[in-house]
Amino acid sequence: MTNQEILQTALRQSAVDAGCQPEDFLKTENVVVHSVCSPDARRYLELPFVCNLISYGSNIVASVSPEYEDLVRGYISRYPAEHCFETPNLYVLNEAFAPYHMKACLMAEYFLPDVDRLMALPDTLEQGLELRIMGPEDFQTLYTPQWSNALCEKRKELDVLGAGAWQEGVLVGLAACSADCRDMWQIGVDVLPEFRRKGIASALTRRLAREILERGKVPFYCCAWSNIKSAKNAVGSGFRPAWAELTVKPEQFVENLNAGRI
Repeated sequence: MTNQEILQTALRQSAVDAGCQPEDFLKTENVVVHSVCSPDARRYLELPFVCNLISYGSNIVASVSPEYEDLVRGYISRYPAEHCFETPNLYVLNEAFAPYHMKACLMAEYFLPDVDRLMALPDTLEQGLELRIMGPEDFQTLYTPQWSNALCEKRKELDVLGAGAWQEGVLVGLAACSADCRDMWQIGVDVLPEFRRKGIASALTRRLAREILERGKVPFYCCAWSNIKSAKNAVGSGFRPAWAELTVKPEQFVENLNAGRI
């Protein structure tokens, strides 16, 4: 699979999620579409969106509920695309949604593999550690806080493949992926604190990405913009930034998230 094929797969999936056309993300002008439900969208998305802003770097595609179309058009036309995703401009969006009891909530950067670099980098572990490929049958006892980035207890049925680092029979690092949609599997990774800064996360991420590609799927990686450790792991593992998203949610959702109820 080439880098261009990987990008086209991501564009198609983003179009399904947003309710637009893949080429909309490559335009220079912004695009606003009405959000719709789709059985082919990423499994964890709650559709239809109130407002979801997506940028692959050229423009913004805004997927919105019809009643908020004018509000969102006004916002994204006010600033260059890249500045719509950052403060202080986000306060303007928040204030506009405040009368509707909505807030800007989820913000993330997404990474896709650079196949040439991914294949050129080693995925070997330091001496004394063993790398094993794992499947759902190996995950059953691992839905614990220390592996919560690699595995998702709420969506166990989507966790399909993993790469683990073992020392003397003890799991010390785990990269795993969820089949979030038909063609793209998302990677998450955890390493026990005492084994960090040893290249384990990047070795596991690279190996898992290769295993995903061998199965005809596109691996992708996601983290918050401020999660420097995770972003460095993505880049160090052979991935590169591809797109960003910002999602508006009801105030109650935000409060529940801050209170740890979600």
